[in-house]
Amino acid sequence: MHTALIESLLEYEVGSPAHFLFNIETAFHEGHHVVEERLTITPSMKVRNFCDERSGNRFIRLDAPKGLLSVNYRTRVELHPAPVPLHLEETPVTGVPDDVLRYLMPSRYCESDVMSRAAQQLFGQLPPGIGRVRAIESWIHESINYLPGFSDSTTSAQEVFVQRAGVCRDFAHLGITMCRALNIPARLVVGYVHFEEPPEDFHAVFEAWLEGRWVIFDPTRMAPIDRLVRVGTGRDAKDVAFATIFGDVRMTRKELTVEEGDMPPRPPGAAQAPPQLTVVSA
Repeated sequence: MHTALIESLLEYEVGSPAHFLFNIETAFHEGHHVVEERLTITPSMKVRNFCDERSGNRFIRLDAPKGLLSVNYRTRVELHPAPVPLHLEETPVTGVPDDVLRYLMPSRYCESDVMSRAAQQLFGQLPPGIGRVRAIESWIHESINYLPGFSDSTTSAQEVFVQRAGVCRDFAHLGITMCRALNIPARLVVGYVHFEEPPEDFHAVFEAWLEGRWVIFDPTRMAPIDRLVRVGTGRDAKDVAFATIFGDVRMTRKELTVEEGDMPPRPPGAAQAPPQLTVVSA
């Protein structure tokens, strides 16, 4: 059984009392099981936790006083990736479930309405199905240069398409946009994964809805996609920011580590205990 030991450390200089919303905990998702986790907040303060039931995304809210803030999250996770069939059909729009329909719509970073002509020219003549989404993934990998620092938090898929450069979230946004422009529901997934070439960071990929299931694609091809530990799922980066901050704040440190390993498989019929989050406000 494959496991991942994950630690993230975020530190901030808070200029005046500020409110924080963090999305850094492992999501509740069938693709993995949280064995243990620990959240340490310094200095001591009241912390609120909640989960978005629709996405499984977990959030931390807190009011930080002026001064230094440190947020440390550690977890050990068992991964249970599902095999992906070689052949999957696209779902006609009339058959898309109500709760999936919103992933067909244009969003802040994924202007699928504006990009419709480009998507049709590039991929409209390909046979519908998972092969067409694979073609989108390959085209992005071959056509867009991975250049850290080239884009910023406001860069959209249309800009990436024109500039032909970006980072993992830009690659994912472009994949989502092309899929939606072809009437394939698609969404952003952000998580932790081990990279052979550090430094580690949050990694963004995209999912497409094919034949009644979500299938992950990674145009960067930087890490094994079946080893991604999901943190956030949403329409685009607006929904899955690891930190949303209201106030005068400056980030001073961000460190992520992901260590991979294997452990003996659980005996048949053995129950999985629900994860217990230990919160320490030091």
